[in-house]
Amino acid sequence: MNDKINYQNNPLHGVSLKNLLTEMVDHYGFNILFAYLNINCFKTNPSIDSSVKFLKKTDWAREKVESFYLYEFKHLPRASAEQFELPPRDRIVPEGQSPGEPAVLSLEDAERLWEKRDRKQAERGQKTPHRASPRKRPTAAPWAGETSSHREKASTRKQQPEASDDSESSAESGSDPWSKWRK
Repeated sequence: MNDKINYQNNPLHGVSLKNLLTEMVDHYGFNILFAYLNINCFKTNPSIDSSVKFLKKTDWAREKVESFYLYEFKHLPRASAEQFELPPRDRIVPEGQSPGEPAVLSLEDAERLWEKRDRKQAERGQKTPHRASPRKRPTAAPWAGETSSHREKASTRKQQPEASDDSESSAESGSDPWSKWRK
């Protein structure tokens, strides 16, 4: 009987990972999900199927997405310390609390959130997580091709004269750029 009550008080009960992800992607899009969660499956060639496949294999990422679903998308109040220790699918929502409207999120808000987290970690003397610093905001379509910064870097590389090695012949450098390392 107690298990039945627990299932009734958990918004994730009966919701598959694919349905959960589809709901969030339809509402926010992959860019917002990547900006807030920093999970690479939302950035590199994102699709529902590939993301579900990754999330099923990776517990920490799945729990991060499920927590985001509960507290940002379903806009539930934060869990108590005792409930927070449990995985999201095992958490119980107290009676009287029901899901609300999804939170309004933007890339600018995500940037501010990451800056705030970085400042707090610096105050505590902790290392920053495994992401590039400073954090770069995702573009409208990260898979769409080069950005202007990529083009600028490429043009500066072309303008710089290449250092010539006396032992390198002109035939080697012109036809095969890897020839001097293959010797």
